[in-house]
Amino acid sequence: MLPFVDTNILVYTRTVDPRAVAARAILDRPWQTSVQALNEFTMASRRKLKLDWHTIQDAIADFLQLHPKLHPVTFETHLIALRIAERYRLRFYDALMIAAALLANAEILLSEDMHPGLVIDNRLTIVNPFA
Repeated sequence: MLPFVDTNILVYTRTVDPRAVAARAILDRPWQTSVQALNEFTMASRRKLKLDWHTIQDAIADFLQLHPKLHPVTFETHLIALRIAERYRLRFYDALMIAAALLANAEILLSEDMHPGLVIDNRLTIVNPFA
């Protein structure tokens, strides 16, 4: 089963942060994510990393060369996210990432920003890969 990768993993690969090595190692193996993660990566790259558009496009092209399985954000994803946000008291965009992972049948969501150890719907566990 492919791990589902949250945005922060992608962002760390473009930094000199000590977590960058672990983030790159995660992406060296098969993985999956949502198009939402690419959207959030773009926003974080502009706002926090101050990257130009060309560099962001190159980074996304690099991610895609690693052959991840990408999942769309659909209306179904949105509806599931609403339920998850309410049930687990999560921020909506975190719930949206979780909903995409559930629809992808992932068993593990790798994320530094969410609640490590939380099990969603008895089938998806959030794991902090940097802990």
